[in-house]
Amino acid sequence: MKNGLAILDSGPIFSLAAINQLHLLNHFFDEIKIPKAVWEEVILNNQASDLEKIKVFFAIKVHQIEKPNRLLLTMDYGESEAVTLYQEMKANYLLIDDKKARKMAEGFGVNCIGTLGLLISAKSKGLIFELRPLFMMLLQRKRYFSIQLLNQILIEEKEQLITIKT
Repeated sequence: MKNGLAILDSGPIFSLAAINQLHLLNHFFDEIKIPKAVWEEVILNNQASDLEKIKVFFAIKVHQIEKPNRLLLTMDYGESEAVTLYQEMKANYLLIDDKKARKMAEGFGVNCIGTLGLLISAKSKGLIFELRPLFMMLLQRKRYFSIQLLNQILIEEKEQLITIKT
């Protein structure tokens, strides 16, 4: 069963693209939208090695917010438009990884999930078999997740921990 409409911030887009898992979004949601500000963040990030697959996946999912962005003073451009679009479209989920922005969004009653939560759900549904290889790819591709958090998840999922050699 799919979970309605999801609005995405740029963090989960870059992370899922980095580990070749953008397709998971189609397994979980009936509709996926991103605000124009997030699209601009993605396009302006010319160093994203996954830019072409991101463009193909999201090209027709970009939407302009209708009301003034009143959250711009408290969040960055993309995050604030993502929350605004979530509210305007009465979305079911906001996919966002930034801890501070997520906390603020949840304070507005926004139902949030992050990249890691999506991956955990994908494993529980049998869409992926192991989290550790994907977590390692996230770290290798310089996606910023706490190793402590990743290991906590791996413990709960009964998978081998990540060790960093110093």
